Amino acid sequence: MIALTDWRRSEGRLGGDRASRTRESKPTISPSRVAAADVLSRVSRRQGHSDDLLHGPLLAGLSQDDRNLTTALVLGVLRWQIALDARILPLLSRPDALPAEAVRLALRLGAFQLLHMDRIPPHAAINESVELVRAFGHPHAAGMVNAILRKLSVAAPVRTPLHESVDGLAARLGHPAWMVERWVKTYGRAAAAAICEFNQHEPTCGQLFADGASPNLSAMDDGSRLVAEIAAFAAPHAQRIWDCCAAPGGKTLLLACRHPEAELLATDVSPKRLRALGERLTREAPGNKVKTEVADAAASDADRGEFDLILCDVPCSGTGTLARNPEIRHQLQPSELAQQAERQKALLAAGLRRLAPDGRLLYSTCSLEPEECESVVASVFSETPHCERISVEPILGDMQAQGMFAEGTDLSKSVRDRMLRTLPGYSLQADGFFAALLTRR
Repeated sequence: MIALTDWRRSEGRLGGDRASRTRESKPTISPSRVAAADVLSRVSRRQGHSDDLLHGPLLAGLSQDDRNLTTALVLGVLRWQIALDARILPLLSRPDALPAEAVRLALRLGAFQLLHMDRIPPHAAINESVELVRAFGHPHAAGMVNAILRKLSVAAPVRTPLHESVDGLAARLGHPAWMVERWVKTYGRAAAAAICEFNQHEPTCGQLFADGASPNLSAMDDGSRLVAEIAAFAAPHAQRIWDCCAAPGGKTLLLACRHPEAELLATDVSPKRLRALGERLTREAPGNKVKTEVADAAASDADRGEFDLILCDVPCSGTGTLARNPEIRHQLQPSELAQQAERQKALLAAGLRRLAPDGRLLYSTCSLEPEECESVVASVFSETPHCERISVEPILGDMQAQGMFAEGTDLSKSVRDRMLRTLPGYSLQADGFFAALLTRR
């Protein structure tokens, strides 16, 4: 336990009047809850990504048990925040007058523990949330937080209604209504519900591929690896390969392992991310032949020559990875999709200009949104002479025949109009990815 008067020594980080704290009482809060509150506050202010913060200096002094609890609290609150707010709001005396953000944060932390963490005693979740409110400089709200959390601790669980609206589904499973409405329209209600359910649980990896089928690298999520494997299988004899948006480097590493004799260029627009990629290559694939270069792939010139295989795994909204990156659902706005698409079209068009005749280019995203996927391919395809689309289905068949996939794996729902489209929890128990294979004649 740590004294709140010593907590971070940071005026104003979570708001409130620091002078209102009473030094005489010195209440205490567990280190994990203090750290979770700090991380959630930073995420809400877009001062960092949850994964970076949870693996950064904020948690450096915690025990492993406290680090584990902090991670569970942060990711759990981010996954369930919309659903938690839907339970909390009706219990406010004035639902039209929301409490301060710091008070809402404490309520969410307490509500998540009460509703989703059976091993935490209710009195601990309630009492420490009350103390957090006092620590945030809002002692006047302590009674309200105590009353609301006590009501939640004895409330009946939410049941799925026989006839549930899309808004109701979104609120119950912690997603923005606009996002769920899009998925229902594009993929159908059953698929949208399965996606939402999948996103509310800790993602797994290693479920799709057979034991022994993986190169000796650190774990990749199944969706990322599937995309990289398709690219590698698409051009088994490639001599020149370009991974044009390479960071953080997992797909680059897999391509280097599958094509050890090829000349492989890995570029990224971010010097910081590319340095991390280079360090990863040195650490996990010593002696590799990968050349790294800071470059904007959309502005690629002819000096690099042509490539037999290009992986164009572009930056995107990331809506296929909400189980792994839960804060995206709170930060993404619908208007951003069109902005992303313009950048993605430029990257794909530049890649095709560098593709050798009869070469293979795999365009991929971890997005579920058609604007970033099918629409980008259709737009660039229509404007690029001598460009053809190749079905990914035979490649998946070859991978299956070679024993790449775990027994019982069914990829029949993951091919749409000759392109890969995985839907989390529906077509595959993995992140959502899109991939289209193109060639030039």
